[in-house]
Amino acid sequence: MSYQQQHQESIHNPEQYWRRQASKLAWHTQPSEILSFTDADDPASYQWFADGELNVSYLALDYHVEHGRGEQIAIYYDSPVTGTQSAYTYAELTDEVARFAGVLKRHGVKKGDRVVIYMPMIPQAAIAMLAVARLGAIHSVVFGGFAAHELAIRIDDAQPKVVVSASHGIEPHRVIPYKPLLDKAIEKAEYKPQATIIFQRTQVPTDKQVALKLQTGFDFDWATEMRLAEAAEPVAVKSTDPLYILYTSGTTGKPKGVVRDSGGYATVLHYSMQAVYNLKPGDTMFTASDVGWVVGHSYIVYGPLLLGCSTVLYEGKPVFTPDAGAFWRIAEQYQAKVIFAAPTAFRAIRKEDPNGEFLKQYNLNSVETIFMAGERLDPATYDWAQAVSGKPVVDHWWQTESGWPICANPTGIERLTTKAGSSSVPVPGYQVVVLDDAGEPMKANQQGNIVIQLPLPPGCLSGVWQNPERFHASYLRQFPGYYSSGDGGYIDDDGYVFIMGRTDDVINVAGHRLSTGEMEEVVASHPAVAECCVIGAQDSLKGQQPLGLVIMKNDVELTAEQLEKELVALVREEIGALACFKTVVVVKRLPKTRSGKILRKIVRQIADDQPYQAPSTIDDPESLSEIAEALAKHAKSS
Repeated sequence: MSYQQQHQESIHNPEQYWRRQASKLAWHTQPSEILSFTDADDPASYQWFADGELNVSYLALDYHVEHGRGEQIAIYYDSPVTGTQSAYTYAELTDEVARFAGVLKRHGVKKGDRVVIYMPMIPQAAIAMLAVARLGAIHSVVFGGFAAHELAIRIDDAQPKVVVSASHGIEPHRVIPYKPLLDKAIEKAEYKPQATIIFQRTQVPTDKQVALKLQTGFDFDWATEMRLAEAAEPVAVKSTDPLYILYTSGTTGKPKGVVRDSGGYATVLHYSMQAVYNLKPGDTMFTASDVGWVVGHSYIVYGPLLLGCSTVLYEGKPVFTPDAGAFWRIAEQYQAKVIFAAPTAFRAIRKEDPNGEFLKQYNLNSVETIFMAGERLDPATYDWAQAVSGKPVVDHWWQTESGWPICANPTGIERLTTKAGSSSVPVPGYQVVVLDDAGEPMKANQQGNIVIQLPLPPGCLSGVWQNPERFHASYLRQFPGYYSSGDGGYIDDDGYVFIMGRTDDVINVAGHRLSTGEMEEVVASHPAVAECCVIGAQDSLKGQQPLGLVIMKNDVELTAEQLEKELVALVREEIGALACFKTVVVVKRLPKTRSGKILRKIVRQIADDQPYQAPSTIDDPESLSEIAEALAKHAKSS
């Protein structure tokens, strides 16, 4: 069937469509109820595959060993920060996971218990995730290196029986001891786990190794525990039972624990690996993310393994580990069919290697498509990546809450024409709509609130952990009958969706609502700009005035003053005088989360001289003071 036929069936006959997809998995008990409602009058009370039972770890591992893939590589581990490369076959990974599940079982972990995983990008992180799932327990992965306070908040919310961690994480220029952070977090937390299991890393110079101080009876050494363990068998759980809790930032400052179910998630990951990414069993997928983020959960660990692919677990950066050719080297070495990373990663590569000199050292014949997600892919980066790589580039949009793509070019169903600035079309299962603030539908090409009609397809969040009221208030209350994405944008005449940014990033200039994404698109098109951010700064006359912060490309012979003049003229020409775009500040770097999203709200608070709090997800805290200094210097000079 064509994309249009599949999408229509998924909307008008969802039970038939998702029954077909679910039947491709080896359920412990095949579901007969596909879509059901606990309250006939509430469209948000839906459940997928309610009477089905399965184990996601079994489907990702044992199933493939039983069907002849035992000797195929499941995980390639590539760590330029430690100079380490290794691999696990499906048979080896199954054995490791089964044994670590045995470790957890010895420590009392059973079906429904929570386990917090606080680890760097090492194979043991994936092993721990899969081992927790094997027992029918619920994992919550916290990005390694998070501050003790933030980790304590998550421990109090999830109330884990056990915490799994490592001695330290490794950045290009520093070692981050995890154990002291974990100890401090447990000390701060009101809830106390029963034990911790710590993996001692050894692939660093002796003088940089972190000596583990293990408390007898509470802290346990990973290697020792593995030697004592017996393999544990997979435990069948209900489709609706949680697989994991993943915390995402909340407007109140307290993170929201997004809950993912087991059966719906397994179904859509297996489906999307083929429908969206056009992969088949045996192919290699290189997703440059972290298991602390939803992308790492879905397309480093679960998605590739559920389909029987090989996945690359990369401990490094897009640049400086050792250079801007890192992604291309991995693609060639492991024969990756798909590369998937955030636009910010490619902007970093573009800044360091604008002409693609490093790429010329490698053969990308295996690569079919480059996918980007995590924030809006500006047309300038889209055009550059496509030109320098010679490969199709697909921008696709999804969220922690969705767990898998909402909009994409469905390359495994039908490769559609791409449009710069658009995340293409709604994936089957999603009915995407644009509403105004009053909840009325918008016409084509009119910007408004991006929402999704309920019920959401399988695999999306089933709630906020232990807080149904917050789930309703955050996602369902504003537009009854719809899931509110918090993103703004429009749908064009061809049905292509354009995500222009978070709805709170709209600038109101003298009553005109202007999109920051639209202005950033224009600014980024200038040949001297490597990366940019546009925010609305307070203005006593017009309410807000746009303010642009830009990072210039290396070796550009242009002063900051000249660039400002050219960008002001460019925005005036492309958008018009009503944009009132008059201020551009050149900076060395922009404050971002570790997943690559620019912290526009904090930049706005700095520009408005308001108090702000750096979030735990920030990658480079020093960038905030640099922004403040650059803004003050610019204001003084003008």
